[in-house]
Order: sequence, then structure tokens, then C-alpha cells
Amino acid sequence: MSAALDVLGIGESSLDQVAWLPHFPRFGEKLAMTDWTEHAGGQIATAVLACARLGLRTGFVGAIGDDVAGTRILAPLVEAGVELSGVRTRAGVRSRGAMILVDRASGERTVLWHRPAALALTPGDLEPHTVERARVLLLDASDPELAQWVAVEARRAGRPVVLDADTLQPGLRKLLGAVDHPIVPERLAQALFGTEELREALSGMARDGARLPVVTRGAAGAVAMVDGRLVQSPAFDVRVLDTTGAGDVFHGAFAFGRVRGLDPEDLLRLANAAAGMSCRFPGAQGGLPTRGELMDFLASRGRPIEGGGR
Repeated sequence: MSAALDVLGIGESSLDQVAWLPHFPRFGEKLAMTDWTEHAGGQIATAVLACARLGLRTGFVGAIGDDVAGTRILAPLVEAGVELSGVRTRAGVRSRGAMILVDRASGERTVLWHRPAALALTPGDLEPHTVERARVLLLDASDPELAQWVAVEARRAGRPVVLDADTLQPGLRKLLGAVDHPIVPERLAQALFGTEELREALSGMARDGARLPVVTRGAAGAVAMVDGRLVQSPAFDVRVLDTTGAGDVFHGAFAFGRVRGLDPEDLLRLANAAAGMSCRFPGAQGGLPTRGELMDFLASRGRPIEGGGR
């Protein structure tokens, strides 16, 4: 079956309430916010929107409630032309929401979220041939049964999966090994494999079946394992306003690079650049670069990418 989309994302969306704080509050403290904003977000919705901004044909599969928040969540995707036939609306259910506390001085954020159980997706919620519809799949681990099913079906269909996993949970190692590109934060990789050595954690993912595992390290960049060797890519020095969504943008840009056929070094450099650019603006989706902006950013720092296009 030929792919109608470049990238299809399956997973979370959210409406984020962002509180800007002069410092992180102490327990029991009353603290005046310096600002208060509302933005659409969610790890897979944001990653898909990042792909759309980079010029790819994209689709999103997820669940929302039949509330105003659900409409606001989908609005940026609709505006960007993301294909949404796979979105499921649950009657009488609230959409997923998050409260994000941003430290004004550093831009670092703390995320508190709520997702009603009725928003969970199962393989039965997917349309026939969903997995084959795209050249690359973006997936999170929010619904473990669905994620494992998609991973198995995607590998059977020869579709690479970029997995966003950020929470330790039962069965996660099996899922990481079932996809081509598991991308996990450093703290999770260390906890999952019981080591502070990233080589050991990446080797573990590769032994489990991952074909190009990646560990993200925030301001330290990212590291991947390619055919038994480590590939390290530093982060870019940018003025950080808000780190919300930076990891989601990393995943989206990585998927873009996979569609474009970039080598691992360029994949990581491109993803780090897009994530860094997103940190200069508020909200998960406030600083998503276009393809031209991303390529100009890389070129201006003496690290252009051939084949990325404009």
C-alpha cells in the first residue's frame, strides 16, 4: 500500500495552561505569576505540527473530549492542514489538560497533567491500514497496548517508528526494542537499564531490537548508537525562554529528517537545532520553525545540512 502521508502521529494532545513564575514556589508558598497563558500542546500533536511546519504531509490520530478544550487543541492542526480523520471525540469527557510551571529565570518547566481514562486508545480505535498510510510513524507510550500493537504492525509493514517515551512503566523495554527509533530522556534510559553509562543503555536498546536508539540530554544535546558506535550531537546555544515542547519538536524534526533520508549525524543535528529554536518562544507550539528557517539557522552556525531542502 502506498503512503498517502509522510508522517502520521498516534498519541497525545493537550490544552496547556502555562504559569510564568519568578522562581519555583516553596511548599505552602503563595506566589504571584508574572504571566499566564494558554496554548495547544501534547507530545504527539506538537511533533506532528512541527513536521507540518517543515513542509511534510501529516496526519494525527488521538482522542479528545467534546469540549471547548478539544476544539482549541485541534485548531493549530486544522490551520496547518494536518489530516485528522483518525481523531476520536469522546462524548461527555474532558480533553487532556496540563498545568505547566515555567521558571522565568531559566526557562525550565514542571508539568502537571490530567488525562481522563476514557481518552485511552486501543487498536480497535484505528481505521484499517492506519499503519501503512505513512512513510514514518510518530508514537508515544501513553496507551501501552496500542503502542505495542502499532510497533509490531509497523515493523511488519516496513514502516519506521519514532517513539517518544518519557515515563518508566511495565513493558517499556519490550516496546523500545520493537521500534526503529526509540528516543528517551537520559534519566529514563539510566533508570530503565540500571546504569549511568549511556553506552550501556543504548546498547541495551539495540540488543532488544531498536535499530537507531537515541538518548536526549537537554542542554547537553543527544547521543545515539549507530552500528555499535556512539554518535554525539551537542545542543545549540540559544536564548531559552521556555523549554516546554522542546522534546516533542526534537521528535518531529527527527521524523522529518528520516523522511528526507538524512544520515544519523545530520538527523541528530537537525533535531537539536529545531528543539533549540523552539525554546526561544513560549508554549509547546509557539516556536516551531519552517523548513527554510531551520536550514538558515543551521547554516548561520556553520553547520548546514545537505539534503534538508528549503
